[in-house]
Amino acid sequence: MKTPLLKSLKITLLGTAVTLLASCSLTMDEYNAAVVETLVSEKGNILATGYAVISVQPHDNPAQQRLLSIRASKLDAYRSLMEQVYGQYLDANTTVGQLVVENDTFRARVQGVIYGAHLVSITPVGEDTYEVTMSLDRDIVRDLRTLYLEQMTSRPGA
Repeated sequence: MKTPLLKSLKITLLGTAVTLLASCSLTMDEYNAAVVETLVSEKGNILATGYAVISVQPHDNPAQQRLLSIRASKLDAYRSLMEQVYGQYLDANTTVGQLVVENDTFRARVQGVIYGAHLVSITPVGEDTYEVTMSLDRDIVRDLRTLYLEQMTSRPGA
């Protein structure tokens, strides 16, 4: 036996749900554009810095070690740019036994494509380290994120 109050409440809830769903509908393109706009700030270019130690580079010649250190610090800067553009994938596992943490592991991964980065500076830091700073224009960041979102939404099951 249904009461008029219960029937009225169901109709009101159904009407509210339909209104909310209709007013929130976006196409995938509109959604992707909105996500990209919220991710790209108006600050301008993004900067990334990478570091590498000279003495650990695998070569006997000190000049070659310096060149390898510059290359390694540049790759570290590229990795930092990718983290800023795409974010980081984190995988964490914790094992607990008898209410005590027995094992705690974390893995971080970043994957993506970076193009159009500009080398800002290569600077020796102290006597055994190089620092490389790179810059990426915000329009390129927007393009990279748009391409990434399009790729992710076009995958089967997305």
